[in-house]
Amino acid sequence: MLSRYDVSVGQIMFGPIGREIFGFFYWIQLVAVAGAGLLTCSVAFNAMSEHGTCTIVFVVVAAVINILISSIQTLDRISWIGWIGVGGIVSSIVTLTVAVAVQDRPNAAPQTGPWDKEVLIFNNPGFVLGISTLSNIIFSFAGTPNFFNVIAEMKNPRDYNKAMGVCQTFVLSCYLILGCTIYHFCGEYIASPALGSAGPLMKKVCYGLALPGLIVSAVLNTHLPAKYVFVRVMRNSRHLSANTITHRVVWVSCVIGSCAISFVIAEGIPVFSDLISLIGALIATPNSIIFEGMMFIYDLRTNPDKYPNRSKWWHKGLEVMNWVVMIGFGLFATVAGTYAAAVTIRADVSAGSTTQPFSCADNSG
Repeated sequence: MLSRYDVSVGQIMFGPIGREIFGFFYWIQLVAVAGAGLLTCSVAFNAMSEHGTCTIVFVVVAAVINILISSIQTLDRISWIGWIGVGGIVSSIVTLTVAVAVQDRPNAAPQTGPWDKEVLIFNNPGFVLGISTLSNIIFSFAGTPNFFNVIAEMKNPRDYNKAMGVCQTFVLSCYLILGCTIYHFCGEYIASPALGSAGPLMKKVCYGLALPGLIVSAVLNTHLPAKYVFVRVMRNSRHLSANTITHRVVWVSCVIGSCAISFVIAEGIPVFSDLISLIGALIATPNSIIFEGMMFIYDLRTNPDKYPNRSKWWHKGLEVMNWVVMIGFGLFATVAGTYAAAVTIRADVSAGSTTQPFSCADNSG
């Protein structure tokens, strides 16, 4: 039987301690990403309404919508919203790309006189900024733990490799093509989040298109950790699979509890770039790089028959790369990225360049 979570992998490799460590990182990453989703939803609401009310109200509205949809228990019943989310995000980014391409200059650039985008292939951003940017990139590719859920609920698990390949190819292509195009036209004047780069009107349009995708992001990253907690709590109980009152109450409680923690994260670090950087370094790097490197090492040692070319030089090279890149680099990125995120958050707070935690201030830029 296929496992739904990388938690089971942790238990196989390291016993009960590994199960708890992998389980914690799996759960906290999804909850934190849902928090980033709630924060971005509040940015969208603020942008579209021109800060129509207190930002906390917008986060609460996003949280309520999130809870209502996340409470649908079976993943295949809500999988269709993923297509809506992808369509919303892609259409908003394409719209932004076209907008910055036809405009004279991005919204954050000087609106009169000459200006320089400072588009550079190689730059010297300094240690803190460079590592923070690296953490943001890692965050963008940190969906690996969710793959266990996907293959566990597939009707034909043999199609998993094809589905994963198509998914990752599509994601990487979008990142490279659209990201490079937007950077070409905006340079250093890209907003954070980028959807605000094309001016007030297009910011409303882009966030309006993206809003369904932002909500879907929060929903999926609330549903999955809630289900993980639910299964842990109800294991060995008849209420796990029986549609009883206890079953429903515990399930809804898990959803509300996960969303409540996401709400605290969204309000506690109310700056999108700072929150993404911290999640990418402290949580996503171990979860999506280090742990996967450990899985390869374990599989290599316990299932040698799967690797008939293990004695060849190129396979030895892959093993060395796994140790250096996945384990060594992963540890460096975790420590250095967490330090850089802490320094950046402290600097933003000291300079007054960020909204305060649990503030009503406009966070849409």
